[in-house]
Amino acid sequence: MVESREIVALSAKQQARLARSGELTAVELLDAHLAEVSRRNGDLNAVVAIDEELAHAHAERVDAVPAERRGALHGIPTAIKDYGHAAGFPNTLGHRHFAGQISDRDDLHVGRMRAAGAVFYGKTNIPELAAGSHSFNKVYGLTRNPHDLSRSAGGSSGGAAAALAADFTSIADGSDMGGSLRNPAAFCGVVGMRPTPGVVPNADSPNVFDPLATAGPMGRTVEDAALLLSVINGETPDVPCAPELDRAALQNLQEADLAGIRIAYAPDLGGRVAVEPAVRAVLDDVARRLEAAGAVVDEGCPDLDGSDEAFRTLRAAAFQAGWGPLLEAEPQNFNDFVTGNIREGERVTGADVMRAYGEVTRLTRSAAHYFAGVDLVLAPVTQVLPFPAEWDWPRDVAGVPMTDYLDWMRAAWLFTPLGVPALSLPAGYAGHLPVGAQLLAGPRRDVRLLELAQAVESLLAVPRTAPAALAATTTP
Repeated sequence: MVESREIVALSAKQQARLARSGELTAVELLDAHLAEVSRRNGDLNAVVAIDEELAHAHAERVDAVPAERRGALHGIPTAIKDYGHAAGFPNTLGHRHFAGQISDRDDLHVGRMRAAGAVFYGKTNIPELAAGSHSFNKVYGLTRNPHDLSRSAGGSSGGAAAALAADFTSIADGSDMGGSLRNPAAFCGVVGMRPTPGVVPNADSPNVFDPLATAGPMGRTVEDAALLLSVINGETPDVPCAPELDRAALQNLQEADLAGIRIAYAPDLGGRVAVEPAVRAVLDDVARRLEAAGAVVDEGCPDLDGSDEAFRTLRAAAFQAGWGPLLEAEPQNFNDFVTGNIREGERVTGADVMRAYGEVTRLTRSAAHYFAGVDLVLAPVTQVLPFPAEWDWPRDVAGVPMTDYLDWMRAAWLFTPLGVPALSLPAGYAGHLPVGAQLLAGPRRDVRLLELAQAVESLLAVPRTAPAALAATTTP
């Protein structure tokens, strides 16, 4: 009999294989993970809106699926980010206005996960309206970092990253506009991938052509993130630009050879960002080890001129369009920095938006040319280590003052307008706190990025142990 702790430590691929073969049932997998949630989630607050009755009914239906029809995620228990619809669960978006509302449908990527056999037992926590990279809100409260309960888990997919690090699940969905997958993955020592826009179709977005926001996969390993991407990728009649990836390659990921790989190392994005020395030291070591493995590593960075203004303009316009009327009706339910973003959007003109789209077009074309001569870019994910959980955002980085709550995470979102896939990979530790490396490849080179990331993962061999902060946690 496999013990509960052994079950939750298995990879997603292993869990699904055992469930497909009948060696473990979906109910047994679910019970093992719910036991971990019961033991640890009280201190973490990573998973919210837990519904064990609904989850067990779901697991029993999954167990009844004939062996020949069992999918790639068969039996894997997980929770869905509280920014997407999962039928039967609340979808609060971390905002009081939506508290208590129950979804009657799945978002596209959630439905694909369900069809592939994943079992949902709750939602993962986020910041208010998924804004910012620190997961706290007025509905469910604060999510803490499994490696240090006094620290932030990041955001906006902070609950998802913390749940992965705590073995509450082996895969998790996330979303990313300005680093919402990448930042929490770096803070919690897991993998988070922002795919090329369209690879996970924006079918549930009010703007299916949005170049900034996308859903994406998270996992404890590159292989498991690739497995989830194989499920949530794919064409849909609702989105005209949704490229199909090689599903077989994603589900049977082949580790790349690093010898001769051309890597551009951008430790401060060409002087555009301040980075804490402890973060820089880990990345410098990664660059040295890649070079020792035969990669050709030179300092360099894609063209990012104009990315700041383009990102901020389009993001502010989207916030105003999406949340402006609600702010007018319920100003007391908004935090000050989300309110500021919406007010900023009120000042954006149509001409501003068109100029921003023009800049995104130029940056996308420039990036395509840049990656014709470079296989991989290595850069920081976050500019800081996980910061104290009582902060709302860091006011300075390495002694450089930050102007607002977006400024400290520019290392992630300056790359967003380039339209390329980006991945946060565990790179090491500064003391007991995880540090992530951001790896980027050319547009639609998502499979290649994962193959290279798996090779870097093997090279670094960053130890993954149960976070010390949770070792003695018994809070129900």
